[in-house]
Amino acid sequence: MPEQHRRPVRRPSSAFDNIVGAHDPAEETRIAHATASALLTRVRADESGVSAERLVAFTAEHGIDEIAELWSTAPSRTLPGALWRLYLVQLAIHSDPQTAALLYERGRVELASADALIAGAPVPADPDEIVVLIDTILRGAFRGDFAVALDRAAAFCRVQSSGATHTADDYEATEPERASELTTRALRLSSYAQDLSASAVLWRADALS
Repeated sequence: MPEQHRRPVRRPSSAFDNIVGAHDPAEETRIAHATASALLTRVRADESGVSAERLVAFTAEHGIDEIAELWSTAPSRTLPGALWRLYLVQLAIHSDPQTAALLYERGRVELASADALIAGAPVPADPDEIVVLIDTILRGAFRGDFAVALDRAAAFCRVQSSGATHTADDYEATEPERASELTTRALRLSSYAQDLSASAVLWRADALS
């Protein structure tokens, strides 16, 4: 994912640092978990779906609010860690839907698994349809079965990871730098897939906190 190594959020203000306690990792962890739980509970409680729609639209346009900066340091297989990864995937797709669609389609063709079916994209999927898919998955996290949304996101990441890996092979001889970027992206997506799948298992066991 392009620029994935950089956090797609605004830096916390000095006032926010003072409230959280910038040098207190335990407090940051506590607040990360509390805010993730509060956000999920509040949006899911709105049966009209308006809150979920606003949240999906806002994050697609603006990225993640300052408080989500805390989620980036949470353990990967926790509620804030899972939400952080969902938002990173959404941001990456919205930032470059053309490449996302290209890698997804390549992965769909190459990957011998049911992941493309689980993710649920049209066949073949164009850039606009990939954007709709990731927004639908994120929306499902707040309105539907959270574990199913995590499983769909994990499957999506595995398909894209496969696409990035095979595309990297194509560039290896002629554009090694591009090949290296794609390989890094593939590894990152594979890691996200593992974490999201594990988080889904924990959610079903009522053990994702």
